[in-house]
Amino acid sequence: MSDVSTPMWLLAELTYKCPLQCPYCSNPVDFANTTGAELDTEHWIRILREARELGAAQLGLSGGEPIVRKDLEIIVREAHKLGFYTNLITSGIGMSADRVAGLKEAGLDHIQVSFQASSSELNNWIAGTDSFEHKLEMARAVKANGFPMVLCFVTHRENIDQVDDILELSTRLEADYVELATTQYYGWAFINRDVLMPTREQLESAEACITRFRDEKKNDAMKIFYVVPDYFETRPKPCMSGWGSLFMLVTPDGTTLPCHSARQLPGIEFPNAKDMSMSDIWKRSDAFQKFRGFDWMQEPCRSCSEKEKDFGGCRCQAFMLTGDAAATDPVCDKSPNRHLVDAAIKQSAATTRDTKPMIFRNPKNSKKFFVETS
Repeated sequence: MSDVSTPMWLLAELTYKCPLQCPYCSNPVDFANTTGAELDTEHWIRILREARELGAAQLGLSGGEPIVRKDLEIIVREAHKLGFYTNLITSGIGMSADRVAGLKEAGLDHIQVSFQASSSELNNWIAGTDSFEHKLEMARAVKANGFPMVLCFVTHRENIDQVDDILELSTRLEADYVELATTQYYGWAFINRDVLMPTREQLESAEACITRFRDEKKNDAMKIFYVVPDYFETRPKPCMSGWGSLFMLVTPDGTTLPCHSARQLPGIEFPNAKDMSMSDIWKRSDAFQKFRGFDWMQEPCRSCSEKEKDFGGCRCQAFMLTGDAAATDPVCDKSPNRHLVDAAIKQSAATTRDTKPMIFRNPKNSKKFFVETS
């Protein structure tokens, strides 16, 4: 297997437990069925060691909310010793200034703090909890402890018109990097797609706000990353730079995936890090081989001149929209199924919260979805 590339990025989803109820969460909609089966500290340390030996250099620590893990500092300290560049992806809820300092001492390199909006009222409604003021405190604590100030705002129909205010808030917090990531439709976001999807006009207006801000702040050190949903593009995103190419994810129970949402794909038995080494998973498991390279491709991907740029797009998106994980991603205008994306955009434009209420991510709703899909 010498032709298999080296994984560069390991994402450790330490837990699905989370105090927030964001309706766009990428966690599985039936997460409540797995919250009692989390890997212990020793398992995570073994996974980190094996992944580092395999070549992984960047480590993301996420969830749910990774702060709820009492052994987070132990995991961070081990990752630092191994030479990982470590990034904590957090809502900030449950964190304290002392814990921020402790994570710095343990060797953490990077903290990304997420906000749901630029105003407390909207932030707290989307999060399902009174969290805005604490997020501000934690963002300041991150800055005070010498971390890069990285803020993430997942944007959607409800908050995308706040882009000017979001950038102003980020400036006040002295952010170094701001990610404005328009919701991508997986997990909870997929079931809420009709009420989350912004209009094309909203996306264009947001882009104009960002361009204006950049022009006015040419000498500002704050970097802005604006990610639009690929539904509004004509070519699919090069999802994870190709299946099993650079990225691997370990879920709270040890299931190991080549992307965030792959667990939903039928007919694939994904390996568990409790039973296999990370090397064997990466190099030899059937799951990680499934869509590697180009031999699996159907037309028009197989003969497309752009297949080495986009790798046929996203396998999970192809499955969710067509029922066939090997199909051309319907986002592509060469796909015979592009009409499905156009129909979703049209349907969303005609949907309001009055006609289709938002479904929030919480254990009660998760158990409901588990029953319905079992």
